[in-house]
Amino acid sequence: MAAMTQTVMAVLLQVWNLVRVTLVVPLLRLAIFLSLATTVMILVEKVFAGIVSLVVKVFSLKPEKRYRWEPMSPDLETGNLAYPMVLIQIPMYNEKEVYKLSIGAACCLDWPLDRMIIQVLDDSTDLTVKDLVKLECEKWKSKGVNITYEVRNNRQGYKAGALKEGMKHDYVQECDYVAIFDADFQPESDFLMRTIPFLVYNPDIALVQARWKFVNADECMMTRIQEMSLNYHFKIEQEAGSSTFAFFGFNGTAGVWRIKAIDNAGGWKDRTTVEDMDLAVRAGLEGWKFVYVGDVHVRSELPSTFKAYRHQQHRWSCGPANLLKKMAMEIMKNEKVSIWKKFHMLYSFFFLGKVVIQTATFIFYCVVIPVSVLVPEVEIPQWGVVYIPTLITVCIIFGTPSSIHLVIFWLLFQNVMSLHRIKAALTGLLDAGRVNEWIVTEKLGNAHKPNSTDKFKESSNTQPLINKPKTTQTNIWQRYYFSEIWVGLFMLSCGCFDLATRRQGYFIYLILQGIAFLIAGFGYVGTYVPGS
Repeated sequence: MAAMTQTVMAVLLQVWNLVRVTLVVPLLRLAIFLSLATTVMILVEKVFAGIVSLVVKVFSLKPEKRYRWEPMSPDLETGNLAYPMVLIQIPMYNEKEVYKLSIGAACCLDWPLDRMIIQVLDDSTDLTVKDLVKLECEKWKSKGVNITYEVRNNRQGYKAGALKEGMKHDYVQECDYVAIFDADFQPESDFLMRTIPFLVYNPDIALVQARWKFVNADECMMTRIQEMSLNYHFKIEQEAGSSTFAFFGFNGTAGVWRIKAIDNAGGWKDRTTVEDMDLAVRAGLEGWKFVYVGDVHVRSELPSTFKAYRHQQHRWSCGPANLLKKMAMEIMKNEKVSIWKKFHMLYSFFFLGKVVIQTATFIFYCVVIPVSVLVPEVEIPQWGVVYIPTLITVCIIFGTPSSIHLVIFWLLFQNVMSLHRIKAALTGLLDAGRVNEWIVTEKLGNAHKPNSTDKFKESSNTQPLINKPKTTQTNIWQRYYFSEIWVGLFMLSCGCFDLATRRQGYFIYLILQGIAFLIAGFGYVGTYVPGS
């Protein structure tokens, strides 16, 4: 029996050696080459964006200096007619804990009451929530605020459908601009005063985007990590796009649009789950300019549960990839914008920013590096596995220097999320599976903590909030994330093998990354909500 076992093992070893030399080694070398090439591309992009944002900050090249901007004030003859008519849209869906905050913030904007219309677009399926939102609108209406409560009999198109339907009302024709705020966003009272002048005095500007400010960034490690990534997006990426190309992706909220530009671009479309980005790209191809105003902050909340964050990241990764597939030819054939701007859209904005970063991260750090430990014929140059990734990380952390001590946790968590993002990006590119899945991001604020009412909570799109039964999940497939668990076990095994053989020296990274995957796989990430 022992002799037979040895014979079988010897045969299997021979087969593995043959497969490794003839198939695995060439494929791994190709993967290493492509991974190194993409990391260099990403580094160049990050350095360029960083330099642009640094120049803007050092030389104080604020939007008010690049474009004409003057404060709004009533005219001696026409009075409040000097202020343009502004529509404010607040799309909602079962927003029990948030509706008062968002509606109240919009109603308290420092703008003449007779020159703005607040439109609450309520798609709620919970009848109790609908009644509460309607009652809140009536309360503000009794105070003299021009607020309307709009509902529709279906949720077709989700948020894009609600915004599109809202633009069809007759009173919208009176408005020149539309400000959009998601249900958990609270603008400061001077929001319109600081953004509308860009549109009034610069007829070629279509969009003014403000920066998101997070009220619960310190709630847990996961929200701190999200803040680091989003601060880079707003402080560096959006600033660079606005300063160099006058184009960037609309963030879907905390922005003001010129209604004429929306109509010129074809209006809202629900062909992907990133209707905001879709509209921005189409408007950009029509020659409109965008302005990012980083000094204007709008308070919002980060998802604090791992499940909610996964749903959000699926939509944010799948939607752009799917939009690229649908718009690539349209961008290339466009004759209204320069070749340089089309190159920026296709290469920097879409290919690198929405596809390569989502896929290359997982392939390189979670597949290529672990597998290289098992294949002695292949080595990864140190500059590619250490120096370039370090420089990329430094560029990103530059957006939140106060959290630099969390850089290791940020890096490990981003690699964990890369598994989910690559699946979502491939889903979007292949137009398959969950490509059109839209699940409203669940946000908790402090609603799950005793005696706390000062933060937000946004519901899921599948269950009403009122009298929601709290039951413990018993289905193991819902409690754990097996993709993360399997990848974690694989990386731990490779790390232990590297530690035992001491061949590559990657074992510290592999073991830590494997543990990070397992922690996420077993759900020990983010805020824990008892009984949910």
